[in-house]
Amino acid sequence: MTSLPERHDQGLFNSLPPTGPPSILLLESEPESASVARVFVREFLAFHVRDPSEDHLDAAVLITSELVTNSLRYGTEPGDTVRVVLDVDDLRTRIEVHDPVRRRPRIRRESGERDRGRGLIILDALCPGAWGVNDIPFGKAVWAEVKTA
Repeated sequence: MTSLPERHDQGLFNSLPPTGPPSILLLESEPESASVARVFVREFLAFHVRDPSEDHLDAAVLITSELVTNSLRYGTEPGDTVRVVLDVDDLRTRIEVHDPVRRRPRIRRESGERDRGRGLIILDALCPGAWGVNDIPFGKAVWAEVKTA
């Protein structure tokens, strides 16, 4: 039986798969998916970010919830899936939500009369200048970056 050499911070062994929660979550196009995404983000960050502040966790969870909810509401049809992709480093947490519709979200004016339409306003307040939309092969990716405090 052959054993693997010790893992080092350089070379081939740097490409070994990471441990802990995965960075990608596939969700069905159903209302419960936003709740599943919130749990996923909290667990991922608790494992992959050293001593995350409660503010950072709360912001990342809220942003994910808003992006997933918008994606489910405006970017999917029954039977579609949504993909949440997370990436972290010492400076920020990047959250991407992919859906199959190319139509880009737009910020609506604030209104006390509507119950909806505040997601991108919240996103812009929590991540000023650090969010956007990219086309991907089968739809779009809406992303945001939450700075590590």
